[in-house]
Amino acid sequence: MSTAHDSGPAHAVSADSDKPIVVGFDGSRTAFNALRWAVPEAESRDVPLRVVQVTPGDDRHDGSAAAHGAGSSVDAAVLSVEAEAERTGKSIRVESVRVDGDVADVLIAESRDALMVCIGVPWRARSSERLFGPTAAALAAHAHCTVALIRSDSAGSPPESGVISVVLDDEPDNNSVVHLAMQEGRLREATVRQVDRRVDSWIRRFPDVHVEMVAAGSGRPYLPGHHGAQGVQLAVVGQADADRITDLEVPNCHPIVGYPDCSVLLVRH
Repeated sequence: MSTAHDSGPAHAVSADSDKPIVVGFDGSRTAFNALRWAVPEAESRDVPLRVVQVTPGDDRHDGSAAAHGAGSSVDAAVLSVEAEAERTGKSIRVESVRVDGDVADVLIAESRDALMVCIGVPWRARSSERLFGPTAAALAAHAHCTVALIRSDSAGSPPESGVISVVLDDEPDNNSVVHLAMQEGRLREATVRQVDRRVDSWIRRFPDVHVEMVAAGSGRPYLPGHHGAQGVQLAVVGQADADRITDLEVPNCHPIVGYPDCSVLLVRH
């Protein structure tokens, strides 16, 4: 395992194999959840894990606790990754960077040279709140790579069980979306639930992944506690949904975000 530190924006890369998994990190519990989620993503692809700490606005030079804590937060993040790598016996390259600026702007800039940008999303205390905050919304609208929004529950824990859900449809990017969902099913040893809007052949391509087929509009209740159904830990969605999903307040307009507390992987190109 190797560790590097720098203080500038994302570096230029020459090949996808060198593009990192970027984690926006602020030292919070939700950020650590996102970091832990991102570790196997980087391991499985053999790419660097890049931990980005952004110091926003007036915190940059005012001597605030946030500014003083930036270094210790990044160091804690690196130590967390090292501990996870030691626990699993896997090798992972870790980079860390501290950048002054707006969080969303910095992470969007990082996304130009990243395979994925991952951030933590806090628990929605009220059902009237939007599903995602301004940073997540900005990344959904403007990121140049896949975006992972990792939800934490009311106890501060990430969803680590349940199915991975994806819609089969006729959008131009649907093959890429389903392919990523199947890879996530394999990586996390989880059932993939395909909400079927088209004739499917992915089951034959991934015979080792347990796939659950659901016909959209069938009215079948797939809520925790109904007929032994599992909850959703991760929803994988494409460009069309990424452009509108973060503006939803009542999550009943889409067959996946009827599960408002699952994490979301936004596939952007």
